[in-house]
Amino acid sequence: MATHIQIVFYSMYGHIHTMAEAVAEGVRSVEGCHAELLQVPELVPEEVLEQYGAKAARRAFAHIPIATVDGLVAADAIIFGTPTRFGNMAAQMRNFLDQTGKLWMQGSLVGKVGSVFASTATQHGGQETTITSFHSTLLHQGMIIVGVPYAEQRLLNMNEITGGTPYGATTLAGPDGSRKPSENELAIARYQGSHVARIAHKLKG
Repeated sequence: MATHIQIVFYSMYGHIHTMAEAVAEGVRSVEGCHAELLQVPELVPEEVLEQYGAKAARRAFAHIPIATVDGLVAADAIIFGTPTRFGNMAAQMRNFLDQTGKLWMQGSLVGKVGSVFASTATQHGGQETTITSFHSTLLHQGMIIVGVPYAEQRLLNMNEITGGTPYGATTLAGPDGSRKPSENELAIARYQGSHVARIAHKLKG
């Protein structure tokens, strides 16, 4: 039976969706592993999304199914993706996680692998605090946290402005959201997907 890895994300302008697709590529590169992309429900009213210019961007991933709390139980590993909001995860992701109390009571996520990737507008916009604060929730759920080790040499890239942390893959969107994930950032995301997949597959075996 294949190792089932869910990639559960929230994306407003598409940056995290692009990273999620790269993470999924990494998962699928590992034999015996299956990637399932899911997005958490939107909380922002349609008219506000339109005002922010996000509605058009979201059409690109409108086909991706909506995650459910109960559906998390089926996964062997869950890789979460979120944009940063003032150094923390987005409200949409927080709202979703706040509904997992029943899973916590039942210990349903204990022993599953958990990992996180993120995006920010600027180089120092809270990439690391977003991911490490996210880890607190995963620890309460009893999950096994996996990051991106420095065996991924692209973390050491000093030749360009780039995201990428040992806590998880990241991308820089730019203050106006115009910057797209770079190849270096996408490669780190793919590495994260494959790294989580290998560990989850070994644990399941």
